[in-house]
Amino acid sequence: MTSKTTRRNLLKIAGGTAAVYAAPFSVSAATRRRSIGANDRIRIGVIGCGGRGRNAHMKGLYAHVKETNFEIVALSDPWRIAREQANGMVKEWFGRDAQQFVSYRQLLECKDLDAVTIASCDVHHTAHLEAAAKAGLHIYCEKPLAVELPDLIRAVDAVKAAGTVVQIGTQIRSLPSIVGARDLFRTGVFGKLSRVEECRNSERPYWYHYLKGNDILKEEDVDWKEFLHGLPMRPFRADIYSGWYGHYEFSRGPIPNLGAHYIDLVHFITGATFPTSCVCLGTISPTWKDEHNFTNPNSIQATWIYPGDFVVSSSNNLANGSGCIRKLYGEKGALDFTNWNKPTYDCEGAPRRDGSIRGKKEVTPTEHPDHFLNWLQCMRSGQTPNASIDAGYQHAVAVIMAMKSYETGRKTFYDPVKREITYA
Repeated sequence: MTSKTTRRNLLKIAGGTAAVYAAPFSVSAATRRRSIGANDRIRIGVIGCGGRGRNAHMKGLYAHVKETNFEIVALSDPWRIAREQANGMVKEWFGRDAQQFVSYRQLLECKDLDAVTIASCDVHHTAHLEAAAKAGLHIYCEKPLAVELPDLIRAVDAVKAAGTVVQIGTQIRSLPSIVGARDLFRTGVFGKLSRVEECRNSERPYWYHYLKGNDILKEEDVDWKEFLHGLPMRPFRADIYSGWYGHYEFSRGPIPNLGAHYIDLVHFITGATFPTSCVCLGTISPTWKDEHNFTNPNSIQATWIYPGDFVVSSSNNLANGSGCIRKLYGEKGALDFTNWNKPTYDCEGAPRRDGSIRGKKEVTPTEHPDHFLNWLQCMRSGQTPNASIDAGYQHAVAVIMAMKSYETGRKTFYDPVKREITYA
């Protein structure tokens, strides 16, 4: 056995013979899907050690460490402080340091890595996803899956070629309450849909919550070039690095970033896949024009038309917090999922109510594994996770259609056969 033979290679060799006949892609990619045995420890790397990476991904995974047997072995982030904070958690949990890197490229070169989580800037998701897929790794990737269609297609194709288990971070679809809402919808109790609407409002844009000053976020602690990741070089700014959610270069504002959850739930509950058309208008409210010069719209509305002639609307006002709602309207009743955890339904206003819904009722939950647990389980079973790469592709297409309409002032259309967005 040569020195280059690793645990991963042994596992690939053991499972390779059957895979040659099972799929047209390479043995190493095909076998990767089932390469983690029941007793093998899953070795995970974390790409992006900010608040999302530490508080959602790392803590979300660690809640299941005893039942799933994994360890976090590698960390990457352009900011030294974030890396060290994440490593402090690893040391507390596993009793040793993780390998720490500035770049995801360095992390992906680690030997014996099985999987990665991706919690980087929205605009970086596809590059990190594509690279991790080509490395043959299982992946948990944050939403929105993409902000540009060519990048989305390239990353999804890489995942399909790799055959690895990819879970997209639209975790709300794994709530028992939402799975129950989907099951209820499938009974036909609401009849034909006419509209699904969301009004998601707040007193100020969410990106202000993340702002840090130069006293905390120092230039010497940040690899600024790695953070920009190919975007035009400019002087370091702590409020850009910490408040990237508010800058159009790094994110696209509330429709993709927050609305990805909403669109994903519309797809999950109704079974819809791609909208046929979209229009979107927005602006920057004067309430939050200040020295930070944020470029994302904080007052914006998108409207999609789906096959079956129902309308989906997402309205976001990040300058006044009143009037929030999230509701699905059918001819026989309506589903209110403003509160993800306790959706309700009734027949008020339904033109063809038939007596099957009486009064206001809570949706009966359907038991379902936590989103992180589902991903960990699927790495061993080879099953498709709840928020598959296809689900991620679908929500990404919808939000990209919206933002292309916002950018151009034109109506957008999507052709699922050609995988193209066109304009009126």
